[in-house]
Amino acid sequence: MKIATKRLLTQIIFFFVQNPLLHNFFTGQIYRGRLKMICTPGLNCYSCPAAVTSCPLGALQLFLAGAKQSLSLIAAGFLLMVGTLFGRVICGFVCPIGLLQDLLYKIRTPKLKPVLRYTRYLKYVILALFVALLPLLVRNEFSGLGDVWFCKYICPSGTIFGALPLLLTNGFLRDMAGLLLGFKGLLALGFLVSAIFVYRLFCRVFCPLGAIYSLFNKIAFVRMHCDKNACTACGKCAKACLLHIKPTVTPNAPECVRCSTCVASCPTKALGYRGKV
Repeated sequence: MKIATKRLLTQIIFFFVQNPLLHNFFTGQIYRGRLKMICTPGLNCYSCPAAVTSCPLGALQLFLAGAKQSLSLIAAGFLLMVGTLFGRVICGFVCPIGLLQDLLYKIRTPKLKPVLRYTRYLKYVILALFVALLPLLVRNEFSGLGDVWFCKYICPSGTIFGALPLLLTNGFLRDMAGLLLGFKGLLALGFLVSAIFVYRLFCRVFCPLGAIYSLFNKIAFVRMHCDKNACTACGKCAKACLLHIKPTVTPNAPECVRCSTCVASCPTKALGYRGKV
Protein backbone atom coordinates (compact mmCIF):
# COMPACT_ATOMS: atom_id res chain seq x y z
CA MET A 1 0.00 0.00 0.00
CA LYS A 2 1.33 3.45 -0.94
CA ILE A 3 2.37 5.88 1.79
CA ALA A 4 -0.21 8.44 0.63
CA THR A 5 -2.99 5.85 0.84
CA LYS A 6 -1.91 4.75 4.33
CA ARG A 7 -1.91 8.36 5.50
CA LEU A 8 -5.34 9.03 4.03
CA LEU A 9 -6.78 5.95 5.74
CA THR A 10 -5.19 7.04 9.01
CA GLN A 11 -6.74 10.50 8.65
CA ILE A 12 -10.18 9.01 7.98
CA ILE A 13 -9.90 6.66 10.95
CA PHE A 14 -8.92 9.49 13.27
CA PHE A 15 -11.81 11.59 11.97
CA PHE A 16 -14.32 8.92 13.01
CA VAL A 17 -12.52 8.30 16.31
CA GLN A 18 -12.96 11.98 17.15
CA ASN A 19 -16.44 12.18 15.62
CA PRO A 20 -18.22 8.84 16.11
CA LEU A 21 -21.70 10.22 16.87
CA LEU A 22 -22.69 10.70 13.24
CA HIS A 23 -26.42 10.41 14.00
CA ASN A 24 -26.19 13.75 15.81
CA PHE A 25 -25.68 15.42 12.44
CA PHE A 26 -29.33 14.58 11.76
CA THR A 27 -30.71 15.39 15.21
CA GLY A 28 -28.75 18.60 15.84
CA GLN A 29 -27.68 17.48 19.30
CA ILE A 30 -24.26 18.11 20.86
CA TYR A 31 -22.69 15.49 23.09
CA ARG A 32 -21.86 16.95 26.53
CA GLY A 33 -20.78 13.82 28.39
CA ARG A 34 -17.64 13.15 30.37
CA LEU A 35 -15.51 12.46 27.31
CA LYS A 36 -15.77 16.18 26.49
CA MET A 37 -13.36 16.66 29.39
CA ILE A 38 -10.70 15.18 27.10
CA CYS A 39 -8.93 17.25 24.45
CA THR A 40 -8.38 15.93 20.95
CA PRO A 41 -5.00 16.72 19.32
CA GLY A 42 -6.48 18.22 16.13
CA LEU A 43 -8.67 21.21 15.32
CA ASN A 44 -11.94 19.39 16.04
CA CYS A 45 -14.67 21.71 17.32
CA TYR A 46 -16.47 21.08 20.63
CA SER A 47 -19.71 22.13 18.91
CA CYS A 48 -19.47 19.54 16.16
CA PRO A 49 -22.56 17.34 16.76
CA ALA A 50 -20.58 14.15 16.16
CA ALA A 51 -17.64 15.10 18.42
CA VAL A 52 -17.01 13.31 21.72
CA THR A 53 -13.92 15.33 22.72
CA SER A 54 -12.96 19.01 22.91
CA CYS A 55 -10.68 21.25 20.89
CA PRO A 56 -7.47 22.12 22.79
CA LEU A 57 -7.46 25.67 21.40
CA GLY A 58 -10.97 26.28 22.65
CA ALA A 59 -10.03 24.92 26.07
CA LEU A 60 -6.90 27.07 26.17
CA GLN A 61 -8.88 30.19 25.32
CA LEU A 62 -11.43 29.40 28.05
CA PHE A 63 -8.60 29.12 30.56
CA LEU A 64 -7.06 32.43 29.50
CA ALA A 65 -10.50 34.04 29.45
CA GLY A 66 -10.95 33.18 33.12
CA ALA A 67 -13.34 30.25 32.92
CA LYS A 68 -12.94 27.94 35.91
CA GLN A 69 -13.02 24.58 34.16
CA SER A 70 -10.74 21.63 34.78
CA LEU A 71 -10.60 20.99 31.02
CA SER A 72 -9.23 24.48 30.49
CA LEU A 73 -6.59 23.98 33.18
CA ILE A 74 -5.00 21.01 31.45
CA ALA A 75 -5.15 22.35 27.88
CA ALA A 76 -1.69 23.93 27.92
CA GLY A 77 -0.15 20.80 29.39
CA PHE A 78 -1.91 18.66 26.82
CA LEU A 79 -0.58 20.76 23.92
CA LEU A 80 2.92 20.65 25.39
CA MET A 81 2.79 16.86 25.72
CA VAL A 82 1.38 16.23 22.24
CA GLY A 83 3.75 18.72 20.64
CA THR A 84 6.77 17.18 22.36
CA LEU A 85 5.81 13.69 21.26
CA PHE A 86 4.58 14.29 17.71
CA GLY A 87 5.08 17.88 16.49
CA ARG A 88 3.18 18.46 13.25
CA VAL A 89 2.55 14.77 12.69
CA ILE A 90 -0.84 15.74 14.17
CA CYS A 91 -1.39 18.13 11.25
CA GLY A 92 -0.64 15.46 8.69
CA PHE A 93 -2.38 12.45 10.21
CA VAL A 94 -4.99 13.49 12.80
CA CYS A 95 -6.52 16.93 12.17
CA PRO A 96 -9.94 16.84 10.41
CA ILE A 97 -9.39 20.21 8.77
CA GLY A 98 -6.16 18.82 7.35
CA LEU A 99 -8.07 15.83 5.96
CA LEU A 100 -10.69 18.10 4.39
CA GLN A 101 -8.01 20.22 2.71
CA ASP A 102 -6.18 17.14 1.43
CA LEU A 103 -9.38 15.80 -0.14
CA LEU A 104 -10.16 19.13 -1.80
CA TYR A 105 -6.62 19.40 -3.18
CA LYS A 106 -7.19 16.10 -5.00
CA ILE A 107 -9.74 17.82 -7.26
CA ARG A 108 -8.21 18.07 -10.72
CA THR A 109 -7.50 21.77 -11.29
CA PRO A 110 -4.45 23.87 -12.08
CA LYS A 111 -2.45 24.15 -8.86
CA LEU A 112 -0.75 27.21 -7.41
CA LYS A 113 2.48 26.78 -5.46
CA PRO A 114 3.19 30.04 -3.61
CA VAL A 115 6.33 30.13 -1.48
CA LEU A 116 4.60 32.10 1.35
CA ARG A 117 7.93 33.27 2.66
CA TYR A 118 6.54 35.90 5.03
CA THR A 119 2.79 35.28 5.18
CA ARG A 120 3.43 31.94 6.92
CA TYR A 121 4.24 33.96 10.05
CA LEU A 122 0.65 35.18 10.21
CA LYS A 123 -0.40 32.03 12.10
CA TYR A 124 1.92 33.01 14.95
CA VAL A 125 0.30 36.46 15.05
CA ILE A 126 -3.14 34.82 15.18
CA LEU A 127 -1.93 32.52 17.96
CA ALA A 128 -0.60 35.40 20.02
CA LEU A 129 -3.49 37.79 19.38
CA PHE A 130 -6.69 35.73 19.01
CA VAL A 131 -5.81 32.70 21.15
CA ALA A 132 -3.81 34.36 23.92
CA LEU A 133 -3.92 38.16 24.28
CA LEU A 134 -7.52 39.02 23.41
CA PRO A 135 -9.11 36.28 25.60
CA LEU A 136 -6.76 37.25 28.42
CA LEU A 137 -7.03 41.03 28.26
CA VAL A 138 -10.49 41.88 26.87
CA ARG A 139 -13.13 41.10 29.52
CA ASN A 140 -16.88 41.50 29.67
CA GLU A 141 -17.73 44.26 32.16
CA PHE A 142 -20.58 42.23 33.67
CA SER A 143 -19.17 38.70 33.87
CA GLY A 144 -15.51 39.62 34.13
CA LEU A 145 -14.72 36.88 31.62
CA GLY A 146 -13.00 37.06 28.26
CA ASP A 147 -14.13 35.50 24.98
CA VAL A 148 -12.91 32.68 22.74
CA TRP A 149 -11.81 35.00 19.96
CA PHE A 150 -10.31 32.52 17.52
CA CYS A 151 -13.26 30.14 17.83
CA LYS A 152 -15.77 32.95 17.52
CA TYR A 153 -14.30 34.95 14.65
CA ILE A 154 -11.98 32.74 12.58
CA CYS A 155 -12.02 28.98 13.13
CA PRO A 156 -13.33 27.15 10.03
CA SER A 157 -13.70 23.88 11.95
CA GLY A 158 -16.41 25.38 14.13
CA THR A 159 -18.21 26.76 11.07
CA ILE A 160 -17.97 23.69 8.83
CA PHE A 161 -18.37 20.88 11.34
CA GLY A 162 -20.33 22.74 14.01
CA ALA A 163 -22.42 25.72 12.91
CA LEU A 164 -23.54 24.47 9.48
CA PRO A 165 -24.85 21.05 10.63
CA LEU A 166 -26.64 22.69 13.57
CA LEU A 167 -28.22 25.32 11.34
CA LEU A 168 -29.53 22.65 8.97
CA THR A 169 -31.39 20.90 11.78
CA ASN A 170 -32.44 23.81 13.99
CA GLY A 171 -34.86 26.45 12.75
CA PHE A 172 -34.41 28.57 15.87
CA LEU A 173 -30.68 28.85 15.23
CA ARG A 174 -31.33 29.76 11.60
CA ASP A 175 -33.59 32.60 12.76
CA MET A 176 -30.87 33.79 15.15
CA ALA A 177 -28.10 33.71 12.54
CA GLY A 178 -26.61 37.13 11.90
CA LEU A 179 -23.75 39.00 10.31
CA LEU A 180 -21.08 37.25 12.35
CA LEU A 181 -22.12 33.83 11.11
CA GLY A 182 -22.30 35.18 7.57
CA PHE A 183 -18.77 36.51 7.91
CA LYS A 184 -17.49 33.21 9.28
CA GLY A 185 -19.29 31.35 6.52
CA LEU A 186 -17.57 33.42 3.84
CA LEU A 187 -14.25 32.98 5.60
CA ALA A 188 -14.69 29.20 5.77
CA LEU A 189 -15.74 29.15 2.10
CA GLY A 190 -12.58 31.04 1.24
CA PHE A 191 -10.47 28.47 3.08
CA LEU A 192 -12.24 25.62 1.30
CA VAL A 193 -11.87 27.14 -2.16
CA SER A 194 -8.21 27.95 -1.53
CA ALA A 195 -7.59 24.31 -0.56
CA ILE A 196 -8.52 23.24 -4.09
CA PHE A 197 -5.73 25.31 -5.65
CA VAL A 198 -3.10 25.75 -2.91
CA TYR A 199 -1.90 22.92 -0.72
CA ARG A 200 -3.08 23.50 2.87
CA LEU A 201 -3.14 27.28 2.81
CA PHE A 202 -5.05 27.39 6.11
CA CYS A 203 -2.48 25.19 7.86
CA ARG A 204 0.44 27.16 6.49
CA VAL A 205 -0.84 30.69 7.05
CA PHE A 206 -3.74 30.84 9.50
CA CYS A 207 -3.84 27.86 11.89
CA PRO A 208 -2.67 28.70 15.44
CA LEU A 209 -2.72 25.02 16.44
CA GLY A 210 -0.30 24.33 13.61
CA ALA A 211 1.77 27.26 14.88
CA ILE A 212 2.01 25.62 18.30
CA TYR A 213 2.97 22.22 16.94
CA SER A 214 5.47 23.74 14.50
CA LEU A 215 7.52 24.96 17.46
CA PHE A 216 8.14 21.32 18.40
CA ASN A 217 8.99 19.86 14.98
CA LYS A 218 12.74 19.96 15.54
CA ILE A 219 12.63 18.49 19.06
CA ALA A 220 9.63 16.15 18.92
CA PHE A 221 10.12 12.47 19.70
CA VAL A 222 8.77 11.47 16.28
CA ARG A 223 10.89 13.26 13.71
CA MET A 224 11.83 13.05 10.06
CA HIS A 225 15.25 11.58 9.44
CA CYS A 226 17.47 11.69 6.37
CA ASP A 227 20.06 8.93 6.02
CA LYS A 228 22.97 10.79 4.49
CA ASN A 229 24.64 7.53 3.53
CA ALA A 230 21.62 6.49 1.46
CA CYS A 231 20.84 9.94 0.03
CA THR A 232 22.12 10.53 -3.51
CA ALA A 233 21.18 14.25 -3.57
CA CYS A 234 18.92 13.65 -6.57
CA GLY A 235 16.56 16.44 -5.47
CA LYS A 236 13.38 14.45 -6.10
CA CYS A 237 12.12 14.99 -2.54
CA ALA A 238 12.48 18.78 -2.82
CA LYS A 239 10.63 18.78 -6.16
CA ALA A 240 7.83 16.68 -4.69
CA CYS A 241 7.40 18.82 -1.57
CA LEU A 242 4.31 21.01 -1.83
CA LEU A 243 5.58 23.29 0.94
CA HIS A 244 8.90 24.24 -0.73
CA ILE A 245 10.97 22.50 1.94
CA LYS A 246 14.27 20.76 1.22
CA PRO A 247 13.84 17.57 3.25
CA THR A 248 17.47 16.51 3.00
CA VAL A 249 18.59 19.88 4.43
CA THR A 250 15.80 20.65 6.92
CA PRO A 251 13.78 17.45 7.38
CA ASN A 252 12.19 18.88 10.52
CA ALA A 253 11.35 22.36 9.27
CA PRO A 254 8.56 24.09 11.23
CA GLU A 255 6.36 24.26 8.12
CA CYS A 256 6.46 20.50 7.44
CA VAL A 257 3.02 18.97 8.05
CA ARG A 258 4.39 15.43 7.62
CA CYS A 259 2.43 14.72 4.44
CA SER A 260 5.05 12.06 3.54
CA THR A 261 5.20 13.10 -0.12
CA CYS A 262 8.97 13.42 0.14
CA VAL A 263 9.26 9.97 1.72
CA ALA A 264 7.29 8.42 -1.12
CA SER A 265 9.39 10.21 -3.77
CA CYS A 266 12.80 9.11 -2.44
CA PRO A 267 14.20 6.34 -4.71
CA THR A 268 16.74 5.16 -2.10
CA LYS A 269 14.44 5.27 0.94
CA ALA A 270 16.76 7.75 2.64
CA LEU A 271 13.87 9.66 4.23
CA GLY A 272 11.62 8.34 6.98
CA TYR A 273 10.29 8.76 10.49
CA ARG A 274 11.96 7.55 13.63
CA GLY A 275 11.85 8.23 17.36
CA LYS A 276 14.34 10.61 18.89
CA VAL A 277 17.34 8.84 20.33
